[in-house]
Amino acid sequence: MIEVRAVGKVFRPPGSVRDLFRGRLHGRPLVALTDVTFTVGEGEIACLMGPNGAGKSTLLRILGGLLVPTSGSARVGGLAAAEAGIGVDHDVGVAFRRRVAYVVGDERSFSGPLSGRENLLFYGALHGFVRQEAGDRAARLLDEVGLAAAADRPFQTYSRGMRQRLALARGLLGDPQVLLLDEPTLGLDPVGARDLRHFLRKEVVEEKGRTALVATNDPGEARSMSSRAILLARGHVEREVSTHHLEEELGL
Repeated sequence: MIEVRAVGKVFRPPGSVRDLFRGRLHGRPLVALTDVTFTVGEGEIACLMGPNGAGKSTLLRILGGLLVPTSGSARVGGLAAAEAGIGVDHDVGVAFRRRVAYVVGDERSFSGPLSGRENLLFYGALHGFVRQEAGDRAARLLDEVGLAAAADRPFQTYSRGMRQRLALARGLLGDPQVLLLDEPTLGLDPVGARDLRHFLRKEVVEEKGRTALVATNDPGEARSMSSRAILLARGHVEREVSTHHLEEELGL
């Protein structure tokens, strides 16, 4: 369901004043990813691990169609992520967004004054659903993620855990086959993090036969979510390991 082949990503930041005086529009290139290759099978949960700056979030954004790789290719759910992301084909883009959900732990793109339900209706419209269908999906998902009682409260009154559950509900609007989860329990207390991990693994992924790639820095989270971890270091895949011996592998 996820195929990453020799993916590289180089960012070209805008030049400084000194660069401009020297006739350079860009600063020194920043190499974020180099020759990244791995696969994730249908129905599998795999974890993506590595220190801050290793390239985890950049890679997930490429897989989610939000960034175009400089080299290599990535296919998610049978579709080319780069083609979906840059809008070469509108229909491919719509199909990709419904098939692949990218969910981040530090979610800031909801409207604070709107309720949880209204936020989901807005994103349902972006998915192309008519109001009735968007409303039905929003109601069902709010119930599934445990937010039915708070559905009509303003988003700005939600706790951190509630906000992350709403982000998950938004990701599930299109009934995706693949979930890309970037530190899904970031900032949650231990009990809230444990409950969300269990919900994600059992009810969201395994019961629905979905595939998931989870970026995390927490060995305990990786162990509770998956049996396999892909270790990134300095922008490339260092190795793949069993999560049962992560502390030993990471030298902890």
